[in-house]
Parts: sequence; C-alpha cells; structure tokens
Amino acid sequence: MILDRLRAHSGKRQKPSAEVLLGRRQGSWLLGTALLTLAPHVSWLPPWIIALCAALLSWRGLLLWRGKQAPPHLLLLLLTVAAAAGVRAEFGHFFGKDPGVALLALLLGLKLLEVRSARDVRATVMLCFFLQLAIFFEDQSLPIAALALCATLLALVSLVTLIDPRGHETGHVRTAATLMAQGLPFMLALFVLFPRIEGPLWGLPADAFSARTGLSETMSPGSISALSTSGAIAFRASFAGSAPAPVQRYWRGPVLSQFDGRSWHAGRVQEAATPFYSPGGERIDYTLTLEAHARRWLLALDFPGTASAEPDPAAGRESGSGALRYTSDYQLLDRQPVHVRARYPLNAYPDTVVGREQSAAILAAARQLPPGFNARTQALAIELAAGASSDAQILQRAIDHLRDAELIYTLDPPLLGTDSVDEFLFDTKRGFCEHFASAFTVLMRAAGVPARVVTGYQGGEINPIDGNLVVRQLDAHAWSEVWLAGRGWVRVDPTYVSAPRRIEEGLAAALPAGESLAFSLGSQNNWARSVRLRWEALSNAWNQRVLGYNPDRQRELLAGLGIQGDDVWVLAGTLMACASALMLALFIWASRKRKAEDALDRAWRRLSKRLARRGLERQPWEGAHDYARRVALAIPELEAAMRTIGDNYARLRYGPEPDAAQVQALIRKIKTLRLP
Repeated sequence: MILDRLRAHSGKRQKPSAEVLLGRRQGSWLLGTALLTLAPHVSWLPPWIIALCAALLSWRGLLLWRGKQAPPHLLLLLLTVAAAAGVRAEFGHFFGKDPGVALLALLLGLKLLEVRSARDVRATVMLCFFLQLAIFFEDQSLPIAALALCATLLALVSLVTLIDPRGHETGHVRTAATLMAQGLPFMLALFVLFPRIEGPLWGLPADAFSARTGLSETMSPGSISALSTSGAIAFRASFAGSAPAPVQRYWRGPVLSQFDGRSWHAGRVQEAATPFYSPGGERIDYTLTLEAHARRWLLALDFPGTASAEPDPAAGRESGSGALRYTSDYQLLDRQPVHVRARYPLNAYPDTVVGREQSAAILAAARQLPPGFNARTQALAIELAAGASSDAQILQRAIDHLRDAELIYTLDPPLLGTDSVDEFLFDTKRGFCEHFASAFTVLMRAAGVPARVVTGYQGGEINPIDGNLVVRQLDAHAWSEVWLAGRGWVRVDPTYVSAPRRIEEGLAAALPAGESLAFSLGSQNNWARSVRLRWEALSNAWNQRVLGYNPDRQRELLAGLGIQGDDVWVLAGTLMACASALMLALFIWASRKRKAEDALDRAWRRLSKRLARRGLERQPWEGAHDYARRVALAIPELEAAMRTIGDNYARLRYGPEPDAAQVQALIRKIKTLRLP
C-alpha cells in the first residue's frame, strides 16, 4: 500500500518507459544490497568464484562512479557462458546445492552489470532474495539471520528508490522498514502454524550433507591435537540435577581396537536395543543437544544407560520407535547419521558397569600387535608382566611407570617416526592425549592384557548464563580401556596419570608455559570470556526455540492453545484465519492513516468552498499553483497568503514524504485564513 501511494505520486512526474538510467543513488543501494547478500557466502564459495563476484561488483561500481551504463550484450553473454563453464568444471555438475548457489552468485554479479530497465532492477533484487535464503543451507545461526534481515531491508530500499527516484534516503529507508514491519506478523503466523517439514529443505541433492570436522573412526599421532585449535561447539548437555564432576565427564565416541603400527582403526561391533553391560551406581539424567556431525555416534556420557525417551530432533527429524542402538563396545548410536542438530533425553552411570563375558576371539584380538614395531615398548611390557599374579597387577605397574616417566602434555608434540610409541615413551616424552592413549594401550597389549583405545570428549564448560554444559572440539580426547576378569572393560586415562590438570581443570590449565588457547577461550581475560558465554547462551536459545521448533513442539504449542495440530487441514484453516485477521488489521490501520493524511486535502477543499461562495470556484483541471494565483489576482489582500498556501500544498502533496509537523502547520494556516 505504501509502494502504491509512492507510485501514484511519482507517476505524475515519470514517463512510463522501460529504460532506467541507473543513477548513483539507485545504483549504490542496489550495489550495497548485492554486496551484503554475497558477504556471508564468502565462507562457502570457492575462491575463484569469490574473486570473480568481487570483480563484477567492482566493475558495476566503477560504471556508476563514471556515470556509464551497462556493457555490451555480447560481452555479458560471453561472461555468462564462461561462468557457467567454470561452475561445471568446479563441481562436475549443475544439480545440487553447492553448484546452484555458486551459479546464482555469479549470475547476480552479471545481472547487476546488465541493468537497463526497471525489470532488470526487480530481477536483480529477486536474485538477492534467493541468495539470502540460500545462505541458510549452510548456516542458520543468529548472526546469519541478522545479516539476511539487513540485506532484505536494503533490497526493499532498492525497490522503493526505483519507484521514487527523487525521494530522500531517510524516507526510503523508513518506507522499507515499514514494509518489513507489516510483513512481520505474517512471518510469525507462518512460523508458528505452517506444518513443520521433516528434514532440511535441501536434503535431496547429493552434496547436502558434506563432511564436517570432528572425530573419525581412525586415530594417528596429531589427529586429535588438530582439533584443539577449534572452539566450535560439539554438543551441549543440560542436567536434571547438578552436573557431574569433571573427572566423570567422559563423552564416549568411536572405540578403536585395530592397530597397524601407527594408526588405530575401529573394528566390527554388534548392535542391540539394550546395553551390553549392567550399569550400577548413581544415575545421571540429562538432555544432550548434539550438533550435526554426519555420523551415527551420539557422544553420550559414559556409560549410557537405557534411554528413557526417544530423541527429540531439534531440526525436524522424526523420532521413531527404537531409534537408539547400543554397540558391544559400549557406544550409543542413532539409526541414521546425525545430519541436523538433535536433542536426546539420556541417562548415564559413570561409576560402575559390569560387562558381559567376552569371547576368547574378542580378547585375543584385543591383545594383537603388528610384528616389527616398538621393540623397546615390548621389552618394557615383558618386564612389567614378569612375576605378576594378575592382569590387575600388571595394570597397576604400568600406571606407576607412566606416572614416574615424567611425560609432558603439549599441543605441539614433535613428529614421530615408524616406532611412534617407542619414540614417545623413551625419546621425546612430549605428546597429546592420542600419544598417551596409544602408547599405554600398546604397552598393555604387549604385556598380554586386552586393551583398546576410546575416543570422544572429556570435560566441558558450564555456562553460568543458562546452566548448560558446553563441550567443544578442543575438548576432544582419547583414553584406554583394559579388560579385567570379573570387572569387564575398565577405563584408564593415561593423560590423567601424567597430566591430572587436563581432566580436573581443562585443557588450558594443563598446557606448559608458553602454550595457550585462543584469546576468547582462555580463562585469563574475564571480559572476553563473559562476552563469549553470553553470546553462546543467546545462540543456544536461538537454536532451541527457533531452529528447534519441530513438529512435536508445534503440536505442544497448538495443544496449549486448544488446537489439535495433527490434522493438516486444521493447521491450514487456523493459518488462513490468522492471515485474514492480520489483513483486516492492516486494512483498518491503512484506512485510518489515509484519513489522517487526507486532513490536508479536506482543509484545502473547505478553503475552495469558501472561495467559491465569493465567485472563485476551483476548476477540476486547475492545479494548486494556478488556483492560488487566480485568487491572488482577484483578491489582492490575499496575494501573499494564497501564494504561500498554494506553494506549500503542492510541495507537501506531490513532493517527497511530507513532514507531519509541516502538514499540521499548513492546515492551521488554511483554517485561520480570513477572507475580506
């Protein structure tokens, strides 16, 4: 309705031509819209596409600055063909999320160069809208949403300047903001009432679920320490009571049981609907909010008990019966890879578990070592096992040796050669958690004790703002498990033996002098830490309440309002009723505003009627200036007043967005005008 009013007012001065001489002001708004739209895509697009988009936008800016219009059609056609060929060569196809977004980004830059008509401007703005939507395919965080909102505002300003090119920038921004405000209630109604779609909208293309950083099913020297530089959040946990002590915060991931002399790999496991062990001790209830990592493992708190409820996916994935699976190596899995953020109500028993008896083949496999590696470690293992009466005694001897070895925990361990365990234990004595876990597990196997490596996360930071425990990629950890008769698999953390501060106080506290984490992740700067914690709490609220608004939560909300949301027709009817009510409210608001704005016209008509009684009736074809001039000639006493009234009326009615104070001042002047 605002755009219609602007079009009506400006249409009296514009020729209905398809050609648009893109002025600097119009072009600057359009260029700014394109720039802000493409900015968040920089992290995802290939470098050459980013460089080409920057060159196209710079070219458009140079043309605006020089006052020139679009390049020749043939040149733009050749550039378009070349860009399409480049996208085809980069991705190997045109179909899919990544090549589609890349092609749209290039087309936006090319279309911006091609602008010759109002239709071209609108097409460019539509491309911007598509790309503002496409960024959510990669990132749905709160900053991206705010950036997309700002880009949408600029796009609307570009459309307003197309309709009213001579208007003031402040009025254009106000009009665009008003349009967005009018659309906000409709957006909220659609968000709350529109049926939730299962899974992401972009889930069909093959490239929808690209690999994500995090743990893998292999471990070699340096594989986990590489994650220590990342402050990215792996998952959050909210506990029904108080959070467990730091020494109990072991979050179980892939279990690695095969060793080739340098790297550890996961072996084959069995899956079942119930755990392969009998838990005991205190039960801890919590809700795990797991970030997407494209794997099945849930990184549950050791040791996961029987789930009390089905997973509650935070991005709309359906949770069917028996969605969780337990493996024979004590992992908790989902039936399908976790491609979207999801919540799982879980429980754990961190103190005591008694595992089922293992077959001789499984225990033999847990003792295997490749021949020809780490001779010094094997000699040490023979020494530790000599005269021992049980595996538990060998284990204690190995722990004592590790404690006395003066090993150093560091983020920057030296490179290791073929006999990596020997070099770590006897030469460099510097390593990260994977070095400790690997060396200890090899030592136990060489001594004849079944052992394996467990990877996952250890620790976490409690956010005092919302009370959630936040576990990051830098909390990635590896430890060992050994099999003891009558007890089952027992956790042994060699890192805790040599560097207990890593487990009790976190990664930053365990690092030697001269090594530190990123500025905002360290504990030394309270201001930076406070800002980070508040931002993460806000982001978590966004994830839980907005991105986590799934079908279950929608049904919950509608049931609270007395609406049965299971039937799509009920949702559709409710949505239509809300939309109709909003339209009616906007119509009433617009009608009242139009009446308020027409107060000037009413005052002008009353003055014309008063003058008509003096024989000075205003003709239908007569404009404000002409009529005021004729009245001034007929009644010389009113010449100054009528010319002022006529000029101000024409300016306020047909010029830029009128100022309310000026309108009221003119109305008072008209009302107080005395006829001689």
